[in-house]
Amino acid sequence: MSTVLFVCTGNICRSPLAAGLLAARLQAAEPGIRVESAGTLDLEVPSPPEVIVTGNDLGIDLAGHRGRPLTPIDVEEASLILGMTRKHVREVVTMDPKAWTRTFTLRELVRRGQMMRPRDTSQSLSDWLVFVHHGRRMVDLHGRSREDDIADPLGGSMRDYRVAAETIDGLIDDLIGLAWPDLHGTDGQ
Repeated sequence: MSTVLFVCTGNICRSPLAAGLLAARLQAAEPGIRVESAGTLDLEVPSPPEVIVTGNDLGIDLAGHRGRPLTPIDVEEASLILGMTRKHVREVVTMDPKAWTRTFTLRELVRRGQMMRPRDTSQSLSDWLVFVHHGRRMVDLHGRSREDDIADPLGGSMRDYRVAAETIDGLIDDLIGLAWPDLHGTDGQ
């Protein structure tokens, strides 16, 4: 079984929403994929009401979600790890340097996949990730560029939550078209 792991800071806004969206779209068509989320902080609190509302607007029920901390076992067992920012990718790779080739920000993986090509149906997810990873440099994780980051809406306005949710929703759709191209164009459910 393959595992896709989404990582953000508290695991109460961005990563559970992304995980819920991907899981819902892959559920019927790709039952061999487990989708999870975790945070770099140990908050273990429920998602804010704004996240629950924006999740509901997208068909995702996060009412029972509680943040959970990222563990080394999560990183070791994940086939694909998607951070919401480069900082999350740095923290994952610091925890387990062997995870570098399968850890991207969500935006980065979509951008690199679009520059290269979608996964061929005869290609494993791990082989496609190696292909998409080609040419990446760890040094690119440093600096202040926010090109590949999805802003954290926590504490912002309802509009901030909606913008983050819509951004994640669009990127999940793009990710499916790249990593699971045989599902693109279907409802995935």
